[in-house]
Amino acid sequence: MKEKIAMIVFVLVLGTVLTAALVSVEAFTAPYVAQNKLHKLRVGILKAFAIEFTAETVDDVYAKSIVEKTVGDKTFFFTPGGEVAYEFSGSGLWGPIRGAVALERDIQTIKGLIILHQEETPGLGSRITEAGFLDQFKKKKFAPEMKVQSPGKASGDSEVEGFTGATLSCKAFERILNSESTKYIKAIKESAGNGK
Repeated sequence: MKEKIAMIVFVLVLGTVLTAALVSVEAFTAPYVAQNKLHKLRVGILKAFAIEFTAETVDDVYAKSIVEKTVGDKTFFFTPGGEVAYEFSGSGLWGPIRGAVALERDIQTIKGLIILHQEETPGLGSRITEAGFLDQFKKKKFAPEMKVQSPGKASGDSEVEGFTGATLSCKAFERILNSESTKYIKAIKESAGNGK
């Protein structure tokens, strides 16, 4: 009986010590994680706008080229020329997909698109991060919404080609883009209409 009590006490003490260590490490690294996430977002916004920068000049170029504006609970990123970008996120096939899309001044034509994070199947769904796929979105319109078609089937101003073997990831990405664009485009148009 004493052996069982000693084992339970040992497990409780060890669990408490390890939990305290994990909490301490998380508290110590949280600011670094937040800073890295902010840096990655800034790099993504600059890439979506096709603004040139180097690893050393990211913060300076961002400060000179981008103005952040919050409308309600949504943050927008503006260039001096009136182009706008926003961060989007949603559930992909296997995990979250997060990225940024930049729009021309008409607030419906895509200037650029970047994926900041995804957990799709390597070699299949993860191909949504490839430049060849993302470049298809340039000059396409959210009018009324984007469509990811089967390879060889895209033809309209709002259509791009997906990948064979990654249909569900492509459709999840399409759903995220359309859902987020509806909310963000509406918010930015309402803000412009109110003169804010």
